[in-house]
Formats: sequence, C-alpha cells, structure tokens
Amino acid sequence: MIKGVDVSSYQPSDYSTKGLDFVFIKITEGTSYVNPKWVDQRQTARDAELVTGFYHFGRAGSMKKQADYFMSKINLVKGDMLVLDWEDSEVTNAEKDEWIKYVQKERPHTRVLLYCNTNFWFNHDTTSFAGDGLWIAHYNGKPGKPGIEHSWRFHQYTNDPIDTNTGHFDSRADLRKWTHKEP
Repeated sequence: MIKGVDVSSYQPSDYSTKGLDFVFIKITEGTSYVNPKWVDQRQTARDAELVTGFYHFGRAGSMKKQADYFMSKINLVKGDMLVLDWEDSEVTNAEKDEWIKYVQKERPHTRVLLYCNTNFWFNHDTTSFAGDGLWIAHYNGKPGKPGIEHSWRFHQYTNDPIDTNTGHFDSRADLRKWTHKEP
C-alpha cells in the first residue's frame, strides 16, 4: 500500500508531502466554483514528484457542462487522474455515470475515477460503475480495509489531521505505471 492525501481550499497550498506518494486536489464544484489554492497545491505536488489527481465535486445540473468546466481549468500531464466526487444526493446514478463516461471519452489517455463514501456506495449507488477505479471513503482508521467487497483503488480512511488515503498499489512506480493509460 502507498499513502496520499487529498486537499481543497481548506488545506494550505504548501501542505506537507513527507512520506506521500500521491495527492488528489479539488479544482471545481458545479459550474461556478474554483478552488483558489489549486494551482499552488498542484505545484507543491509536482515539486515533490507525487502522482497527482484532480477532482470535481458534482452538483445537480448538466453533467456535460460541469465536466467541460472542470476540464477547462486543467493542463493535464501524462499520468494525472481525474475524479468525480459524488456526495450530493441530488446527483443521480445516471448523471454520475454520464459524467465519468463523458470525461473518459474526452480524455482517453487519462484514468477517470469515482469518489464516494460507503454510505453512498451501499445506499445510493445502483450501477457500481466507477470508471477506471473506485476511491472509497470510510473513516474506520484501518488503511486498506474500506469495508466493501467491490474492487477499489484508493481508500480514504481518516480526516485527522488531513484527509489521508491509501492506494492499492505496491509502490509509487506501480501507481505511476497504472496512471499511464493507453487508449
């Protein structure tokens, strides 16, 4: 297992990268919000040579417009990951799947994942579609044991003192190899 964090406007731009292999950074929400720290947070990740993912917090409304808004903000490099953060119960399963499939079509060389918590996974999800991988949140303090049977790639296991995750990879090199997707 490897270790990473996820950051948004609530965390500093110069978060600690010591002992980390990857980071997920919130960029957008809906079609009007942009994390004002994301560019600096990305630079912190790039400077530390972390594998980097970017996420969009989905809201009810046009998934295509939200995906286009999200993708318009990013200059992707090979090996970056894109994620839909699915926590709004107004966003349906069909809309969740639509966002992921659309982004996969628009960015065929990029891994596209779904983030949600176990409550959403067990009680809201009906399709089990997570694109290229599931990033599951379950604050159980047991890294790598998210309490689900479905295959997963990342497990967010605590938010103390920062959202901390484990990746289901043997090394950063293995994660980097996986992210370099061939169409």
